[in-house]
Order: sequence, then structure tokens, then C-alpha cells
Amino acid sequence: MLTRDDFLIRSDITFFNHGSYGACPKVVFARYQAWQLELERQPIDFLMRRRADLMQTATAATAACLNAPADELVFVTNATVGLNTAVKSLPLQPGDEILTTTHEYGAVDRLMAFAAERSGAKIVRHAVRLPYRSDADFVDAFFADASAKTKVIIISHITSPTALIFPVAAICRRAREMGILTVIDGAHAPGQLPLDLAALGADMYSGNFHKWLCAPKGAGFLHVRREHHALIDPLVISHGWREGTDFNERNEWQGTRDISAYLTVPAAIDFQQQHDWEQVRADCHALARMTQTQLCGEFGLEPLSAEQFAQMVTIPLPECDPEALRQRLYGEFKIEVPVGRFGDACTMRVSFQAYNTVDDARRLMAALRACLS
Repeated sequence: MLTRDDFLIRSDITFFNHGSYGACPKVVFARYQAWQLELERQPIDFLMRRRADLMQTATAATAACLNAPADELVFVTNATVGLNTAVKSLPLQPGDEILTTTHEYGAVDRLMAFAAERSGAKIVRHAVRLPYRSDADFVDAFFADASAKTKVIIISHITSPTALIFPVAAICRRAREMGILTVIDGAHAPGQLPLDLAALGADMYSGNFHKWLCAPKGAGFLHVRREHHALIDPLVISHGWREGTDFNERNEWQGTRDISAYLTVPAAIDFQQQHDWEQVRADCHALARMTQTQLCGEFGLEPLSAEQFAQMVTIPLPECDPEALRQRLYGEFKIEVPVGRFGDACTMRVSFQAYNTVDDARRLMAALRACLS
């Protein structure tokens, strides 16, 4: 059984913010450092002679885990980079519409605003009904905001502000029937959900490995179906952009960079496979559900959803000063957890990872009672 000692998180902090930047297990981080040392000891050999084979091996292992063809997958430093690559390549025209939701990550909202401003397209933001009742209701309501002008759907797999899991397979299926491109923000999905890109059917999907897969910082991916490769322009034009190169090389070879985080992703995959991650996810979900039930009962508030979350859950709080509460939880109780507002409500997004325990959850509940009662 995994414990806090298996991770590098400080022992004096009760850590409920895995969703922001993740946390790397000690053995995975050691493999990352070994790659970095290997690079620095002979950078010419590593980057000029061995890079292609090393990247091919890492890509193949990663693609197998995600059930995607290796030639449709490219490593990026994070999902924001992957989504920028995808969205900035879209052939949007004046009058086109981008369909999204009011639950998207702030950086992606800004990316959509940038793309709309540059192209003359319009952003249509679907207001998700809360509490979330069913996938069928959500999909029907979401597509009610689509029109003949809708050219692309940009939507989260797991939302950042509310931690809701959206039914992206159903969305992608209906969008394909309507001739609408789909770009999925999967920042929180790898490692938190079993991820099968072939089954999801998105045209473009970008996710992080440094969050829930527990890989080092600087490891993410962009998946683009082969028929859309010609659309994709790299964010950086470098030696990979020349006649005869493919989607992978054009987007991965963009100047000198430390590829150690990419090469460590297979070690992170192996770590989770060796530690029965299906059970880890189930245990963490149970802790999240218990915490939501107890806190919503304590304060008489309705949850955003009964079950539409995984290891991360956003819980409504009584009216408060979110920043003051966050600072007090950390300053007085050494609890690291994000507190903010979603719409008009105060909320707290709690992440549960393998290093969290029932005692951690009880500590959080006791601290909230002291601060809010």
C-alpha cells in the first residue's frame, strides 16, 4: 500500500491540491533525474544520436497506454501548449462559432478569446445546469446551443473549476455526425480516468502527465487524428519543419530542450500499473465522496453532482472570503487546498491522491468547522 513516504510531498503539509501541479513519486523522480544526468554527461550523443530512438520508444509506450497510434501522438510540455498548438491551427473564419461551456479552465478561455479575436469567430458558452443530473441531459442541452455556424467544440474532459467529468465520447460522436471538429482539454484525465483515445473519438485531445499520472513537470501530450495533421502548425518553427518530416518530428523537434520528462512518462505508467491504480482511484473517489457528503451535510448545501467526479471534487461552502479562508487553512492548519468562487458560490476543490488518508479528510473537515461555524 502506498503512503506519503512514497512521494516527495512535505510531511508537515496536508496536501489536497494534487490537481494543480501533481506530485511525483520518489522512484519516478529518481528515473527523471537519471535521464537528466545522462543528458548532461554527453549532450551531443544524447540529443543528436540517441534522441530519435529514445523518443520513439517513449512515444510507443505512451501511445499503447492511451490506445492511440504512435504517429498521432506528440509530447508537449503541458496541456496548455498542446491546446495552443491545436486551437491556433484551426481554420476559423468570420462568423464561425466555437461552442464551449462556462466551466472551462481560465487559460483555455483566454486562448479561445485570442482565436476568436484573430479570426472573427464567435464564442458560444453553454451554461451547464447545476446540480449535474445526467450525461444525457447535459449532451442534449449542450447541443441545443449548436448551430449551422458551429465549426469547433472546445470542452474539458474533467473541468478545472468544478471537477465534473463531461461525457466527451458522446459529445465527440454527435459532433462528428454534424461535421463539427472537437478539441478536448484533457488536462486532468490521464491517471485519474482510464483513458482510451480511440474510444473517445476526439479530433484533437491534449492532456497532462505531470498531474494525475504522477510524471515529472513538463510532460504532456497532444493527440491529433491523422486526417487533421496537415492543419497543425507547430508553435515553434525549427529543424523539425522541413520537407519529409511527419507530425511527430515537426512538433517535437523545436530547438534545444530537456526531454527527460518525456522519457520518464513510461516509468510513471509502470509505477501505476505496479500499484493497482484502479484500486487507488476507487479508494480516492470514495474519500472524495465521503468528504463531499459530510461537508454538504454539515453546512446544508447541495453538491454540484452526486457522482460525476473522480479523485477531485469541488464542494460548495457557506458564504465566505475565499482567499482569507485559503490563507487560514494553510497558515493555521497546514492544509493546502484551493478555495475560490464559481459563479456566485464559494467553493473548495479537493484532490485525493494515493498519499491521502481518512485522517487527512477528517483534519480538513475539523479545520473547516473551526473556520466557518
